[in-house]
Amino acid sequence: MPERPQALFAMTAQNVPHIFPPEVLARLCEYVEIDPTLVAHDFTGPRVRETLARTEVLVTGWGCPVLDAAALDAAPKLRAVLHAAGSVKGFTTPEVWRRGIAVSSAAAANALPVAEYTLAMILLAGKDVFAFRDLLRTRRTFPYGDIVPGIGNFHRRVGIVGASRIGRRLLELLRPYDLSAALADPYVDEAEAARLGVPLLPLDELLRTSDIVTVHAPQTPETRHLLGARELALMPAGSVLINTARGSLLDHDALIEELRTGRLTAILDVTDPEPLPPDSPLFDLPGAFLTPHLAGSQGNEVARLGLTVVEEAGRLLTGDGLLYAIDHSVLERAA
Repeated sequence: MPERPQALFAMTAQNVPHIFPPEVLARLCEYVEIDPTLVAHDFTGPRVRETLARTEVLVTGWGCPVLDAAALDAAPKLRAVLHAAGSVKGFTTPEVWRRGIAVSSAAAANALPVAEYTLAMILLAGKDVFAFRDLLRTRRTFPYGDIVPGIGNFHRRVGIVGASRIGRRLLELLRPYDLSAALADPYVDEAEAARLGVPLLPLDELLRTSDIVTVHAPQTPETRHLLGARELALMPAGSVLINTARGSLLDHDALIEELRTGRLTAILDVTDPEPLPPDSPLFDLPGAFLTPHLAGSQGNEVARLGLTVVEEAGRLLTGDGLLYAIDHSVLERAA
């Protein structure tokens, strides 16, 4: 086995024991030499600077300091950044790529719980569970044995906006169900859509023809208010909008107006701003179901992110290519 490279944690210190519980940390230490008591929340402290000078691998996560030229100058041996979270946009700079430092992300691991959350919400929305929960709470009874018209998940059309990692994972999870999926994504062609097993539609057509629309596009300047008043008006009466991507993809003022009419319902795990101001109408509108940014890795799920980093560290040690390396050429249009 080759000599283990020196590594350093760079993230919010309180997250380390969650992402790297004892069994995961033990596996990481098989591949890198790392001190779990030393976590860089910035790159200025003397102990951090001394370790950084020897560091070949940064193990990063939420709260990682920005890797600018000054930070990288202090880490002349750095050759890889293994990120135990999703997007690397918040802390990487062009200098990282100019210096040829490999960057890997656990975004694929984080995609699974988001896709699972979305699948659960699709199935519950198809049964109109949230409205009937409120109705039962109010009436305290229901006509037992009656068939409820207008609900169900048999051949319901699910429109997926964005063939991101999460969008693709959701497509996999939907396959066992009697649902009909469709995709809108300007970066996907017909051949790729066929490989994914879904029809590729223009966004307007997808909105017009879907019972449930779920948003999985990245946050970029081009996708701000991707769904505004015009787009929301295209959705059929009674349809459902799910957003687990970023709040900025929806025009919330336009969405509130639609929800006030009762024409649409919305399931929002992300909002703009986040968190919402306490007086936001979304808290009280009956057609809005809000959750506090729970879809991504939470609780015991964050250890999956740590395991992804462990596996990448193993590949780095043995000379195998990183499985989840970031392609800088497509970073701008990625999540």
